Amino acid sequence: MLRVATFNVNGIRATQKRGFTDWLDERDCDVVALQEVRCPVPMLPDGVFGQYHLSYDAGQLAGRNGVAILTREQPLDVRSWGAGALVRAPGDAHVELREEGELDALARELKAFTTEGRYLEVDLADKPLTVASLYLPKGGLPAELQADGKNGRDKPDGGAKYQRKMRFLKGFARHLTKARRTAAAQGREFLVMGDFNIAHTEHDIKNWKGNLKSEGFLPEERAWLDEILSPRTLVDVVRRLHPDEDGPYSWWSWMGQAFVKDSGWRIDYHFATPKLAKLATSGGTDRAETYEARMSDHAPVVVDYDF
Repeated sequence: MLRVATFNVNGIRATQKRGFTDWLDERDCDVVALQEVRCPVPMLPDGVFGQYHLSYDAGQLAGRNGVAILTREQPLDVRSWGAGALVRAPGDAHVELREEGELDALARELKAFTTEGRYLEVDLADKPLTVASLYLPKGGLPAELQADGKNGRDKPDGGAKYQRKMRFLKGFARHLTKARRTAAAQGREFLVMGDFNIAHTEHDIKNWKGNLKSEGFLPEERAWLDEILSPRTLVDVVRRLHPDEDGPYSWWSWMGQAFVKDSGWRIDYHFATPKLAKLATSGGTDRAETYEARMSDHAPVVVDYDF
């Protein structure tokens, strides 16, 4: 059995204080993908990752982004888009820098994101599996849907954040195809996990009618997920396990009664190659029992694979 989790921690230092290390010990995962680690390597809390090997692209934006993958054994290979990945063994203060692959091979739309700590990919040493951790840009609204900024939302930007996200989506679709095919050529399955910042269907957001013109649930964003998912390419593993349910949601606002009322969004995913997806035996969201027990505004999404 292979237990795999993805978790947007929204700052590892804050999440550790709320019980991250205890969760990590109790869940006993084999692989954990993390997003929004938001911590320079020298400031990572001591012992926060226990006995796991750490692969980490912190990016170059102070206090923002950062993706990591925790594994039982040191991966065979580690690949990032930017200034390389930092690789550290359990209890080892030494950090090894693994250089990234040729940037010429990266989709041109993604080259503007290479220093932001948004994507990391590893080849497991003990399983024929390539695992990726993604933090996809949140984006914004197209210009025609933006208000005057007086309603407390982001100030109008002429659709700049929206256009930036759409460029990322265009390039990342090609990147996924290439990564999946590269893994297959090496006899490996492929699994990309993380915070995609898009709710796919009406089952993936509590108040879907009220969010039809909200970033993260725009028709063009949802159509992009339609394009990358199929029975022959990548499969939404948790939705396959829970085909007709609302949720299980993975993100709730810190504000108001969103968490108490379970008014959430499902935006954190396991997207797996079809053979691997069929091996998933159980999975869902580790939703905290109370608001006070939350580690992050996201919850871990954990899946067991008979792999």
